Amino acid sequence: MTSETRDHGGALDAAAAQYGGARADWLDLSTGINPVPYPTDALPTDAWTTLPDTRAGARLIAAARSFWNVPDGFDIVAAPGASALIARMPEIFHVSTVSIPGPTYNEHEAAFRAAYVDLVRRDADMRVLVHPNNPDGKIWGPEDVSGVTLIDESFCDTVPDRSLLGCNDSEHWVLKSFGKFWGLAGLRLGFLIGPRGEGMEIIRSSLGPWAVSGPAQHIGAAALEDETWAAETRARLAADADRLDGLMTGAGATPAGGTSLFRLYEVDNAAAWQDRMAQHHVWSRIFPYSKTWLRLGLPAPDRWSQLERALA
Repeated sequence: MTSETRDHGGALDAAAAQYGGARADWLDLSTGINPVPYPTDALPTDAWTTLPDTRAGARLIAAARSFWNVPDGFDIVAAPGASALIARMPEIFHVSTVSIPGPTYNEHEAAFRAAYVDLVRRDADMRVLVHPNNPDGKIWGPEDVSGVTLIDESFCDTVPDRSLLGCNDSEHWVLKSFGKFWGLAGLRLGFLIGPRGEGMEIIRSSLGPWAVSGPAQHIGAAALEDETWAAETRARLAADADRLDGLMTGAGATPAGGTSLFRLYEVDNAAAWQDRMAQHHVWSRIFPYSKTWLRLGLPAPDRWSQLERALA
């Protein structure tokens, strides 16, 4: 996979170098990260000064099991980010072919190509589904899960009732990202949920001891236990996504999908839109495979006016 097709959101330093302005001047809407993160209160000193202990790790896993209603037959592995798990998927799935319906998040393809696994459209040894899909927000159903399936639910915490975890008896595995819904991408925390057995033990062993930092264990457990914050956040994100659609429609864009953490729009010239918005230090996401798709995350509550000026 070339660097062109393995692009990501972010790259704010490069945008600032091209268009000027300090990093703090920029409104970065190129990612789908919640702009109102879970509050990180003062951490206990030993979260920083001692190696992560088994009690804190057990609390984190218990919180994850409860929050996602993980079935008894499934195990949970915590890792330093979902990307660290994606890169290790070929260690579990010793397959010759994989199907990854796209366009979608490109790290899955990169991981399997690096392991010399062939990508095919049908009759594959396993399938990877990004659910909801990034960037168009496509929702998959239980009927799409058959055979060996890896389901990336990095954005599914906005619509928890649509989760495919435990949806049927197929051998399926589910990835969960902590950074997006809880807005703490820098914490680096992710989870793999899968059938108990050798595959999960392979991943757990490959991560080594102390894979998740003490601060990540403490903050992650507290956030997963806070159902009230999660419910209030889903309501706010939905309202803000509607507000963003209204602004973009008024500016001439056509909503084309997404989730309540990011919205996808059809425009006449995505590169021109990105350039025009960047003149106002608003950074957006465009894609190498589409000249008309523009994706935007949500502004923080005090930054909407900057986006409105960029669209005027």
